[in-house]
Amino acid sequence: MNMKSRIALVTGASSGIGLATAERLAQAGYTVYGTSRRGGEASSGRPFEMLPLDVTRDASVDAAVQQLLQREGRIDLLVNNAGFGVAPAGAEESSIEQARTLFDTNFFGIVRMTRAVVPQMRQQGAGRIINIGSVLGFLPMPYMALYSATKHAVAGYSESLDHELRTQGIRVSVVEPAYINTPFDANLMQPDAPLDVYRDIRAGVEKRVKQILVGADGPEVVAEMVLQAATAAHPKMRYAPGQAQRLRLLRRFAPAGVLDAGVRKDLRLSA
Repeated sequence: MNMKSRIALVTGASSGIGLATAERLAQAGYTVYGTSRRGGEASSGRPFEMLPLDVTRDASVDAAVQQLLQREGRIDLLVNNAGFGVAPAGAEESSIEQARTLFDTNFFGIVRMTRAVVPQMRQQGAGRIINIGSVLGFLPMPYMALYSATKHAVAGYSESLDHELRTQGIRVSVVEPAYINTPFDANLMQPDAPLDVYRDIRAGVEKRVKQILVGADGPEVVAEMVLQAATAAHPKMRYAPGQAQRLRLLRRFAPAGVLDAGVRKDLRLSA
């Protein structure tokens, strides 16, 4: 199948990594449909159409996927990018309700989308699913416990799913970037149960993260790796774009104590 006949669906495509990915896939020849809660309102001036979709609602997911299948007859690539984060804070500063909300989008949103597209991919005997994870899915960051947990869940789900679906002609990969300079990081949800005991350290970590983001990779680095994973004859299970590759090597080969000290030093945390 040539690239021009391939149909791609990218969630969370109104900005940041999702927008860069949808644009890169369209440039490479895919027929791309992006999604956001605003849908067509975000389509103006872009080389792909936007569909309304809320990954936290079963009916919305099913409606968007069925709409696309009715128009194109197939889905060859699903990029699960929709998600959000909580600003740096102590784990106990987020309520159970906020934790559920985070998981409902970042993890269960991927589960809903996967369940919606896999039956069609099985019928056609081919397909690619690429989940946007995070370096925090293999290297947890202090004061980002809940977000790290969602990305660990994404990584585990992706790896298991890839083993399951290979016999159906479907491959699953997870792309795990480090800090990426996008609007995502400027619109983090604030913890809903803040405690005075964490106030100063929360502010310090947030300041340090903003400093790091100044020199961080742009979303185009992730988009390029998504394209690589989508078109590889033998795709890898996990991809680490840009600065994340160095962190993956450190996680794999550096002694645990050295890595632990490095993480705390980088965030200006005391021993």
